[in-house]
Amino acid sequence: MTFLIRDALPADLPGVLDIYNDAVLNTTAIWNEQPVDLANRQAWFDARKTQSYPILVAVQDDGQVLGYSSFGDWRPFEGFRHTVEHSVYVRADQRGKGLGPLLMQALIERARLCDKHMMVAAIESGNTASVGLHERLGFITTGQMPQVGTKFGRWLDLTFMQLDLSPGATAPTSQAPHTH
Repeated sequence: MTFLIRDALPADLPGVLDIYNDAVLNTTAIWNEQPVDLANRQAWFDARKTQSYPILVAVQDDGQVLGYSSFGDWRPFEGFRHTVEHSVYVRADQRGKGLGPLLMQALIERARLCDKHMMVAAIESGNTASVGLHERLGFITTGQMPQVGTKFGRWLDLTFMQLDLSPGATAPTSQAPHTH
């Protein structure tokens, strides 16, 4: 199988939608319970582009989307502006073929190019494949939150993992004027 990792285009959104909705309906990777429509993914796409944040897709020669990755602001306060939270999803029939690590490596490079300092992963604790992938990419576990979510009639635990994108970097000075 040959594929290419590139920036997502609006034409890729139906494939992204299919992968997203499959994760909603069949996994604990996304803690939503209702599938979304194309307008929802278009709004997500537009928001990422407005923020100058990437959405990367892995596509086959015929244009089929095999997986995608992206990141966004971790928290909506300027003090967190150097930290992003990411997501990576691979189509069910393509899992275990090495696409996840490739999508993640490309996304990590993009985060560094955006001058981000820390990348956060929030992973359902039972998702050992995702935890293992993140460990192999250098993420470390920084928190465990038991029973903070629910899906499929059971409580879900959340594992936080982080990757330092700029080890040893000096914290930037504040951009906002100080008021007393």
